[in-house]
Amino acid sequence: MNTKLEEIVSNIQRNVDFSGSVFVEDKDKVLVDKSFGYANRSDELENNSATRFGIASGCKLFTAIAICQLVQEGMISFDSTLTECLTNNFKHFHEKVTVHHLLTHTSGIPDYFDEDVMDNFEELWIKNPMYQIRKLKDFLPMFQNNPMKSKVGETFHYNNAGYILLGLIVEQSSGLEFSDYVQKHIFNKAEMKQSGYFSFDSLPPNTALGYIDNPDGTWKTNIYSLPVKGGADGGAFVTANDMAILWNALLNYQLLNETYTNKLLTIHTQVNETSFYGYGIWIKKTTDNNILKYHVMGYDPGVSFHSAYYPDLSIKVVICSNKSDGAFEIMSGIEHELTIANTL
Repeated sequence: MNTKLEEIVSNIQRNVDFSGSVFVEDKDKVLVDKSFGYANRSDELENNSATRFGIASGCKLFTAIAICQLVQEGMISFDSTLTECLTNNFKHFHEKVTVHHLLTHTSGIPDYFDEDVMDNFEELWIKNPMYQIRKLKDFLPMFQNNPMKSKVGETFHYNNAGYILLGLIVEQSSGLEFSDYVQKHIFNKAEMKQSGYFSFDSLPPNTALGYIDNPDGTWKTNIYSLPVKGGADGGAFVTANDMAILWNALLNYQLLNETYTNKLLTIHTQVNETSFYGYGIWIKKTTDNNILKYHVMGYDPGVSFHSAYYPDLSIKVVICSNKSDGAFEIMSGIEHELTIANTL
């Protein structure tokens, strides 16, 4: 264990009242493995190193890996169009939208949750009750008949609906339900033994409930704020250690061969001056144009998640929280210490 890093994590935890698990690994050496807060506040069940957490959009990486596996097998290509991959009707979507565009958030299609229009994710479920959202096709009525938001390939615009479509492509190409495909071809292959796509109404043991804190000190769980079961755009549950296992499996070519692993980790579009996007993964550069980290993150009501691999350091960091915020602050503190220590 790294005493300095543990101290930094504990100090930030006290400042932001972080609830969740923190795992930092240098190659095979564990530097930090700490948990805080309650997985179940009502029964005062504490989070621990084996607690499962929702990771929201953090699992877009799983979707991208699944698509790359199908490309590797020759079942689809990155240049395949929507109409070539799916039989669903998208009458307003441009015919040139490809798998590559969907993977890189450059398709221009409408999103089912448009942050330019809606502030509150819970607004989605007024017309579309969350308890009816169990399969990927259940999302389609929320966006499939809407007009394009921008021109194909014109700009990066983070898009959950694009990943719903990618999940449907996985289903149609493989013949498996999306969550079953990921379980078989990613979680099982990587030996992520505690992870899965679980329904809110049938959670396995030691799964953290997500908590939404109100300004007056009251709180509620997030079971009425999110779909019953997660899908291709977010909502899987993992342990912090399982996420570190995923990084190892990906980087050791257990999930994809070297060519397609590199394709996934290649910069495909620029987001801002130092931030870029590969396939299902964020890429951040240093000021001298080197890769600082490959990372994923996710935010939902009652969920905050950050995880990164720092190639120059061979260090993996995973922060899972069952609150709406807190993971970013822990991640920032760890990253600052890692980068400072590396320059000394």
